[in-house]
Amino acid sequence: MKRDFKKKYKRTVLGMGWSVLSPLLSLLVMRLVFTRFFGRTTPHYTTFLFCGNLVFSFFNESTSQGMGALVGNAQIFTKVNVPKYLFLFSKIVQCLLNFCLTLCVFFVFCALDHITFTWRFILLLYPIACLVLLNLGLGLILSALNVFFRDMQYLWSVFTQLLMYASAIFYSVDGYSPQVQRMFLANPMYLIIKYFRVIVIDGTLLSWPYHLLMAAEALLAFALGCLMYKKYNHQFLYYV
Repeated sequence: MKRDFKKKYKRTVLGMGWSVLSPLLSLLVMRLVFTRFFGRTTPHYTTFLFCGNLVFSFFNESTSQGMGALVGNAQIFTKVNVPKYLFLFSKIVQCLLNFCLTLCVFFVFCALDHITFTWRFILLLYPIACLVLLNLGLGLILSALNVFFRDMQYLWSVFTQLLMYASAIFYSVDGYSPQVQRMFLANPMYLIIKYFRVIVIDGTLLSWPYHLLMAAEALLAFALGCLMYKKYNHQFLYYV
């Protein structure tokens, strides 16, 4: 993990500062672009937008970097017998640290936006845990697929762009019909983003079925990732 940090921020002026500055710049751009179209009737729109950007940035960074975990460390595990999933885990931990730094900035923005801090903020640990599990599962799947199909990095880039627009980051789904709103529940990113917004902005709690659905989708991704690694673990050496 230490090696990954040094490699990522090598020859940069701000170093780790980019882990906080990058999502903030993205937030600024999105706020300038979407406030005129979506933010006029949405209370605390900056915090609303920050919730979505914060969660999705962590997801995008974790899965994108995790996808190259095996290919990028092929020179190590082809010579030394080490558990290959450790390379992915180190990437996820690195992204989690960046997320925690940005989360601190997010709380500052909440205070500036006159958000009331309550004990319910502790419950944010639940969607964060689900998001880490989801990132691990998809990271396992993507890193394995990327060994066999190097086109995955380009396909995933397109998919994440589509997923961003389908996750209601900069708009509310309240204006859609109940049938369409239920379709959003199939998207784990929407579930986690909504959880953040309900706790932070509304100060209320979601139902138990909502909690179970979010956990089920994260666990499903993690289980599929583990199965893929277990099935193809010995074949990675022949394709990297």
